[in-house]
Amino acid sequence: MNLNIWDIMAPAFFECLILVGIHSYLGIHVIKRKVIFVDLALAQVAALGTTVGFLFGILPDSAGAYWFSLGFAILGAAIFSLSRFRNEKIPQEAVIGLVYAVVAAVAILVIDRAPHGAEHIKELLTGSILWVKWSTIGQAALVYSGVGIFHYIFREKFLLISNNPGEAYRRGINVRFWDFLFYVSFGIVITHSVGTAGVLLVFVFLVVPAITSIMITDVLWKQLTIGWSMGLIVSVIGLYISYIADLPSGPTVVALYGLTLLAVALALYIIRSENRKRAVSNLIFGILISAVIALGFRVMGNAFSNHHEHPSIDDPPTNAVLKKEAGAIQAIPFSELINAYNASDDAMDKLELAKKMAAQKPKIGLNRLVDLLESSTFPFIREEILQVIESITKNRFGYISDGNNQANAEAVKKMKRWIQKTYGE
Repeated sequence: MNLNIWDIMAPAFFECLILVGIHSYLGIHVIKRKVIFVDLALAQVAALGTTVGFLFGILPDSAGAYWFSLGFAILGAAIFSLSRFRNEKIPQEAVIGLVYAVVAAVAILVIDRAPHGAEHIKELLTGSILWVKWSTIGQAALVYSGVGIFHYIFREKFLLISNNPGEAYRRGINVRFWDFLFYVSFGIVITHSVGTAGVLLVFVFLVVPAITSIMITDVLWKQLTIGWSMGLIVSVIGLYISYIADLPSGPTVVALYGLTLLAVALALYIIRSENRKRAVSNLIFGILISAVIALGFRVMGNAFSNHHEHPSIDDPPTNAVLKKEAGAIQAIPFSELINAYNASDDAMDKLELAKKMAAQKPKIGLNRLVDLLESSTFPFIREEILQVIESITKNRFGYISDGNNQANAEAVKKMKRWIQKTYGE
């Protein structure tokens, strides 16, 4: 079955759509509260919950992982609500940054004790939005709608605390209690978002539309309209670019959000400048300076790389050696590739090694790739392995990257039969 771009990208598009809807609104609160990195910190706390669950053998996309993540997010909400004082000597943002740093360090220590830790950290950062399931999108839509209704019912208190906390204190509102409710609702959203979109994309969905809309207008409904429109357009373009350029979807959308925000900021700088000609001249000068700096780094990079000493083929293969381009593959003895493959516990390293084995001895290398496909638990890793297998065999076997081993059993059998038929016993 031939899949077109819509078949592949539709789930990711609708996931981005609902993410933009709730995060653009919450982002406005975050900007006005001046707690910009609370999303990143709370996302990291939720990710730590998933990581701790993973250490106990709970897969990231399971119900157990969700409750671990949500439980940690609620603890984070309690910490952030308690860290706000009416007359604060230490900015709340400092506490949030400290929580993020400590939690990130603990996550690294925890994941170091778990198998395939590097892949897990990568998925937490970048997510696997391209492989999101329709059922997950439906669940997220229901949860986000519930959070949206909750915020609409109590919008006066939430907006007053965000816009004018001093007035909220004066009216006798229990700011700390409502902060806790805000962060709990925020944590519920983050728990769902991080699992599919990853920490980086969730942070960008929250901050960039909000910053853009606040730069343009002070009217809430206009801010929401601008944020939602921007999110829709940038997500569609970013997903399309990632498809045609064969790039990771999440990081592509993140990068495009950054470029869009920069473009909007520069346009507003020119439009609102009293001397537009002077503003345009400054912009052109800035572009030229940036080009010179980029060229300087490129020259410096070429200079250092030309004088870099390449490792001898007599040395044991290191990661640097094993990740060279195709021209260096034959320089690595096959026996050393086998030994390095057997000694490695990292799935991505094994994938690179198996690719190089397949270049020298296709049957052995392909069998190793199929073994990796069966043992990998993360959809994005299985997809990378599958792409390598299909590029070598020029065949599609019906394997589904986000399916389980039972559902893919027949596809794996087809792969093994093809290898046996093509290369013999």
